[in-house]
Amino acid sequence: MEQQREQINYVEYAAEQLEETKRFFEQLLDWHFTEWGTDYIDTHPQPISLGFYRAPLTSKSEQGAALLTFYSPTLERSQERVIEAGGTITKPIFSFPGGRRFHFCEPSGNEFAIWSDVDATGTSLSD
Repeated sequence: MEQQREQINYVEYAAEQLEETKRFFEQLLDWHFTEWGTDYIDTHPQPISLGFYRAPLTSKSEQGAALLTFYSPTLERSQERVIEAGGTITKPIFSFPGGRRFHFCEPSGNEFAIWSDVDATGTSLSD
């Protein structure tokens, strides 16, 4: 894929439990990681790639960190999959103007969110 000038294309997080973080995202999103030694992994889902380096830090929005957010047309199923993969739901599904979302932490404690513009019955919320 051709890189676009001045577009975000890579995000990097600390992850103390690097192996568990890798396993979590492999199970949840079917990502495949490249290991760069024992302290760094990355994946290349387009359009944004994601990397993790071993460090005892976490990224949480309540501490002022950015919140990386994924999209899903089946929010309830995505929430179940996060739990099945070993994640922790930190904010259950809630509504906001134009959609719904939930927040979760992966095994190293970094916070992410998944949002949808579809309600539980499959009706679009953006109409």
